[in-house]
Amino acid sequence: MITTRRTRQLAASAVAAALGVTALAGCGSSDDTSSGSGGTKGSGSKTVTLVSHDSFNASKDVLKQFTEETGYTVKVLKSGDAGVALNQEILTKGSPRGDVFFGVDNTLLSRALDSGLFTPYEAKGIDRVAADTRLDAGRHRVTPVDTGDICVNYDKKYFADKKLAPPRSFDDLAKPAYKDLLVTENAGTSSPGLGFLLGTIATYGEKGYQDYWKKLERNGVKVVDGWEQAYNEEFSGSAGGKKAKADRPLVVSYASSPPVEVLYAKPQPAEAPTGVATGTCFRQIEFAGLLKGAKNEAGGKALLDFLISKKFQEDMPLNMFVNPVVKDAALPELFTKFGATVDSPATVAPDQIAKNREQWVQSWSSLVVK
Repeated sequence: MITTRRTRQLAASAVAAALGVTALAGCGSSDDTSSGSGGTKGSGSKTVTLVSHDSFNASKDVLKQFTEETGYTVKVLKSGDAGVALNQEILTKGSPRGDVFFGVDNTLLSRALDSGLFTPYEAKGIDRVAADTRLDAGRHRVTPVDTGDICVNYDKKYFADKKLAPPRSFDDLAKPAYKDLLVTENAGTSSPGLGFLLGTIATYGEKGYQDYWKKLERNGVKVVDGWEQAYNEEFSGSAGGKKAKADRPLVVSYASSPPVEVLYAKPQPAEAPTGVATGTCFRQIEFAGLLKGAKNEAGGKALLDFLISKKFQEDMPLNMFVNPVVKDAALPELFTKFGATVDSPATVAPDQIAKNREQWVQSWSSLVVK
């Protein structure tokens, strides 16, 4: 099973652990509430339950503001990785464990929509959400909440010492100059690994991606099970990798990874130790939806409105290390100074992912997994 959407949380926690500090973006318990004593579920309930993967995190004062504005207290039910959480909701369809589901992304979206999990709702302020993230715009079954880019990260010191320009594109990664430098995650077990595979499919097409991976395999790409091993044990540019004496200066991670490296460093450096190859990125879009059969439908609708409010959107980057989707939300200086701007990420339509994902992963595995 593919481990999805938890890696940014792990990124913060792992980097913090490597540096001996406490991560700000801790997962918390599975039944955290925003404030107050809440209420009983059912008609007229003042508790609205958000079912999510483990990476959901928001500032207490932001959730407290939601309570003050609406009268509803948020209860967060964390349910493991996104794929696991989604499976649980599909199994309980019609009798959901909560009112809103957060965490389905574009690699799993078609499965969620085809399962009929959500009651359509057009969130207030949806016109402020970037049009290219509204993948269900005609029916409003889900609301875009954030985006993130899976990209190759590089160790700046390694390339400076070698007087070698870091790679910028998928093509570069297959060149002899970068032989034995790249580590990536297994596309069958890891979200960034799957995203990187999808990026190559978007770039080279169904007929060309296998030839590309043959080139990468000949060029010494290393495949490990998951992000934590790749980033913190194999990648020489991360805090964890430095401690582990890692020797791979290229890793598949996120465009938001360099700000994390800065945030948890003591003292904070003037420049991020890692960079992003922006020509290797795949765009993930994360959604929330009103669960069909929700006991507190009114509270669920209010929460969906709040998730795309400016207040919540500006709170997300330093809590979940993702980007806002609303046009008027400002990024924190840490992101604008140290993060990468990805102007043209690779994308694959959710219905194509749903139709071909298993076949693509199997074909990829036959080429590179030993």
